[in-house]
Amino acid sequence: MANAFDPYREALVVERHTLWPAEFEDWSAADRARAEERLHASPAEAAELDYVRQHTGFARVITVTPADLDRVSAT
Repeated sequence: MANAFDPYREALVVERHTLWPAEFEDWSAADRARAEERLHASPAEAAELDYVRQHTGFARVITVTPADLDRVSAT
């Protein structure tokens, strides 16, 4: 189960990762990078957000959903 947005953990994010489902494997690297930048710019709005504890802080992990892509492509 994904975590809710957490301002405390967000302040300690030292890495960010994006998980892409197989249905988006045909996207170019440039298109993925553009979408990832927009998704991580507003993590509170991500449908599937998780924080992974690390020694130095947290890694933010966003799993891409079609709803997320609709949202970031509208901006």
